[in-house]
Amino acid sequence: MSIKSGVLITNLGTPDEATPSALRRYLAEFLWDERVVDLARLPWWLILHGIILRTRPAKVAKAYQKVWTTEGGPLLVISKQQRDAIEKKLQERIGKAVPVALGMRYGNPSIPSAMEQLRGQGVERIIVLPLFPQYSAATTGSTFDAVSEVLQGWRSIPELTFINQYHDHPAYLGALAHTIQEAWAEREPAERLLLSFHGLPVRYQQLGDPYRDQCEATALGVAEQLVLNEGQLQVVFQSRFGKEEWLQPYTDKTLENLPKEGIDHVDILCPGFSADCVETLEEIAIQNQELFIDAGGEALNYIPALNSREDHIEALTEIILERW
Repeated sequence: MSIKSGVLITNLGTPDEATPSALRRYLAEFLWDERVVDLARLPWWLILHGIILRTRPAKVAKAYQKVWTTEGGPLLVISKQQRDAIEKKLQERIGKAVPVALGMRYGNPSIPSAMEQLRGQGVERIIVLPLFPQYSAATTGSTFDAVSEVLQGWRSIPELTFINQYHDHPAYLGALAHTIQEAWAEREPAERLLLSFHGLPVRYQQLGDPYRDQCEATALGVAEQLVLNEGQLQVVFQSRFGKEEWLQPYTDKTLENLPKEGIDHVDILCPGFSADCVETLEEIAIQNQELFIDAGGEALNYIPALNSREDHIEALTEIILERW
């Protein structure tokens, strides 16, 4: 008799509202995670609560307000669409209903609540798919910590399959290539295609985090799918925070310099974000577009994340079924 399997998909998370108080709660949870900020706890607690949580929530709330929808934050809205679409696709492929739960590493719905939902449905095996294509200890590693912490409180432990990356999966690369090709079918390709990934402190890479290598492998896979020449595509890193050195080249600095090199039309895609969120819709499509224009550029075309596109859902379903 086969055991009952369920799927847990996860993402980073989003505040409950686009308000300073909601951002304060969210950032307090996010920035206290030792996988995210690995500084000594007492000094970091003093900095976090004495400075950052007193000033940053109001500023970040304004960014969220620019992209907030009547249904809530875009990341949560799209993640729910992905959950429902994967559940439907799995039922089509397997021939029976498969429970799929959504848990956010920070905020709601939480990973503990999602796992309790699966346990309540009698699941005896859980396949965990963090929607971070490229592995980093700060994202996928932290998600594993959260899942493990929940299981420590369960008497009966389910079988667990944890998918820690899919940065070079052919179906994922194919979906990225398709969305770029569709954008180029609507308008001429820009002089430069930027693939902007979330940044990471250089120190984390030096400690052994494979994130940068996997970002570059994704970019190489996309370039091969699109048959691009050298110089047409460039990897950049966005969203740095704090004073220490992060992975370079930086997205914003690159956009400031490209017009000086005679490149004034840019296409930009964020392959590490499985769903559009404040970092793509506000930071890239609004802030960085303004920065590029102010630097002398003519047009920055943001290509949306894969979101709940059919080929993306097919790719994620295939990744899950390979571990079934």
